[in-house]
Amino acid sequence: MTSATTTAPVLPRRTPPPAGAGAGDRLSALLLLCFTLIAIVWANSPWGSTYDAFWDTHVEIVVGGFQAELTLHQLVNDGLMAFFFFTVGLEVKREFTIGELTDRSRAAVPVIAAVAGLALPAAIFMLFNAGTDEMHAWGVVISTDTAFLLGALAIIGPKFPWRLRTFLLTLAVVDDIGALVAIAVFYNEGIQLLPLVISAVLLVALALVRFLPMARGPAYAVLGFGLWLGVGAAGVHPTLAGVAVALVIPVFPPRRMEVERAAELTRAFRESPNTTYARAATRSLRDSISINERLQAAWSPYIAFIVLPIFALANAGVRLDPQTLSAAVSSPLTWGIVAGLVIGKFVGITGATALVRMLRIGTLAPGLTVSRISGGAALSGIGFTIALFIVGLAIEDPETQDLARVGVLAASVIAFVLGWLIFVVGDRLRPPVAVGAKLVRPFDPERDHFRGRPDAPHRIVEYGDFECPFCSRATGSIDAVIDHFGDDVCWVFRHLPLEQVHPHARESAQAVEAAALQGRFFEMALTLFANQDDLTTDDLCRYARDLGLDMDRFADDLRSPAVVRRVEDDRLDAQMMDLHGTPTFFIGERRHKGPYDSATLIAALEAERKPLGEPAAGA
Repeated sequence: MTSATTTAPVLPRRTPPPAGAGAGDRLSALLLLCFTLIAIVWANSPWGSTYDAFWDTHVEIVVGGFQAELTLHQLVNDGLMAFFFFTVGLEVKREFTIGELTDRSRAAVPVIAAVAGLALPAAIFMLFNAGTDEMHAWGVVISTDTAFLLGALAIIGPKFPWRLRTFLLTLAVVDDIGALVAIAVFYNEGIQLLPLVISAVLLVALALVRFLPMARGPAYAVLGFGLWLGVGAAGVHPTLAGVAVALVIPVFPPRRMEVERAAELTRAFRESPNTTYARAATRSLRDSISINERLQAAWSPYIAFIVLPIFALANAGVRLDPQTLSAAVSSPLTWGIVAGLVIGKFVGITGATALVRMLRIGTLAPGLTVSRISGGAALSGIGFTIALFIVGLAIEDPETQDLARVGVLAASVIAFVLGWLIFVVGDRLRPPVAVGAKLVRPFDPERDHFRGRPDAPHRIVEYGDFECPFCSRATGSIDAVIDHFGDDVCWVFRHLPLEQVHPHARESAQAVEAAALQGRFFEMALTLFANQDDLTTDDLCRYARDLGLDMDRFADDLRSPAVVRRVEDDRLDAQMMDLHGTPTFFIGERRHKGPYDSATLIAALEAERKPLGEPAAGA
């Protein structure tokens, strides 16, 4: 019995969303589009003068002796958008701490592609506008609108979108970082030292809020508002205060002790319902999840369905009268924005991905190809939100701003059509194979868990679930197959936790991977199969203790990012192949259909006339 274990490759930004997330992306994008159209219609209607008049309405903010006067437009761009950048900062912090950007090999491709997708559009824009007053507006073309990007991907609906979606989300994190740096460094109003020092002190205070025993939420709110005022007074755009607050908010994976404590308090409340236990259980459940993730979950719907639509309504009201359109057709500014976003993003991201892959600097997730990424790269030219945001920062003249907005809107439409054509034509030129008919990720002895010789002439790959009774019974079939073929067969096990019907399946898979890091994969796997009715966290720890594992290391590894991603990577492969049940077997590279008793599996393996030869070197 042999096991090979390495740290799992990292998935691009975020694990795939649950069922219905695609519908959420579409709804968010459609809402953003509707408010964009409302703004355009309003600005070009007989009542178009009321558009600017409404957003120029003055609002006063008074706090004690402090008084600030803003227009509604400034309140949206400087105030509401601080919450948008706050969620961006939360995302960045999470990805660099426990997310996909913690693994260099998998993160290298989207990171380098994103950098190319920032630099090339800016260079193209500056070529179009060299020597003009608008050259300073290169920041307009560097950023992708994530909401529109994901919504467009959901509307087009290419085959197997999840790997591409997570790749684009990882790319979007780096893209957002580049846009934030550009805003802070190149689009400030001159740095004022004293307010900047005060802001730094407030930032330190925000970092210490995590140690408060209570009232952390109000403390974050009050200090965050103070930081927003201080950053604005320092000459830096005040929305960046949202990013700064997000970066000092702690993020961590769920820890076993906190989860077990929450379970104990919940059990105590169930046995003796009272307000004391209810309050303690609620606090314990809340504290078992990092503040970062709680805030992301709480704020994201408001950002997607309120803040961004209002921003679109306040900023997309470009006048499309004949005079403006005529000026846009001959404007280097407009064409620089269109070329930068459409050509720069497409060529930069696709070219960098192909180059990085060719030079083997990084690796793509299984099933993700350069041709697939090219469609996402085209959609990345949709630079709506931050592009319009930077238009207001980089350009002062209202008529010139209109020319820039025409370019942003035109580029977004062209990018969507180009992305749609690439996906449609790509599917026609290379029709997708029958889903799940072939193993998407070849056997890799450096990564996979297996029994037998890696170069055996026969190979069987199983996707299983440790809480599935059929998988438990299938272990007997596998033993009989191995007894029949001896060293001429290699059995490979991969994870497919069916969480909807088996609530302990994912954690059980993680427990087996944690045991594998101490060289006890199969021992733990057989133990779990033999005790499928007892797979709680306490049970898993007891089995690990009985196997003589280092318990501190096991506890740390159980929910570590590497272990979580390892299980998730197998699950994503299964999702790509449309696997819905366990156990599912592959004989060589082909999916086995029908019974999986030992006699049937032996017959299927013997029907494989050609030996498989040497295994693939990687995923």
